[in-house]
Amino acid sequence: MNFYDLMSKSAEDVGLQLSKEQYEKFIIYMKLLQEWNEKINLTAIVEDEEVIKKHFIDSIKAFKRDELKNANTLIDVGTGAGFPGLPIAIMKEDINVTLLDSLNKRINFLNTVVNELGLSNVTTIHSRAEDGARDRKLREKFDIATSRAVANMSVLSELCLPYVKIGGNFIALKGPSVDQEIKESVGAIKVLGGELIDICEVNIEGTELRHNLVVVKKIGVCSKVYPRKAGSITKNPLK
Repeated sequence: MNFYDLMSKSAEDVGLQLSKEQYEKFIIYMKLLQEWNEKINLTAIVEDEEVIKKHFIDSIKAFKRDELKNANTLIDVGTGAGFPGLPIAIMKEDINVTLLDSLNKRINFLNTVVNELGLSNVTTIHSRAEDGARDRKLREKFDIATSRAVANMSVLSELCLPYVKIGGNFIALKGPSVDQEIKESVGAIKVLGGELIDICEVNIEGTELRHNLVVVKKIGVCSKVYPRKAGSITKNPLK
């Protein structure tokens, strides 16, 4: 399989072009991911083809939204091994991307990738999401917050919306089945100063997967009560 053609096709689908230089950066990123994954648990997806499709292309699909294409600043909350934040930074150098994660080992990995790829538009922060959202330098400072975390939309919204400036957007990368999850999160989103504006289905080239981008616009100030402590957020999600 020609991975360059596959990724190039996926980029074209969202209105971008993949250069050879960008592709080479993705390959270096993949090799580092595979190498580090033998030392620390970064991902269960390690085969070349799977990394390309389920990590890189999945992340690039966030550019389906013009909100992201037009953004100057983005924070990827709970970025893990860097998805979707690092692929976004590789594809569009004029977006200043902040990668936030609670595990220092993952931050060390991300710093290695950033340095190896020479990405001047990426900053990493070691912090729990709920703690970072209370930092004045981060709270309501970003055009876009993204997350590809496993948590449901109520939890993710409480962790992510506090980072978004009014007029900005939270874009959650979700799997194929989101309808019930969305219904259960509408109240939480409203409490947090957000408004659900779209659920955008995207296809992942080379697979039959259909994922969703859940787009929430920040229309009001988020109360200082939020985010709550981690235990409260997960045990008693907002409704």
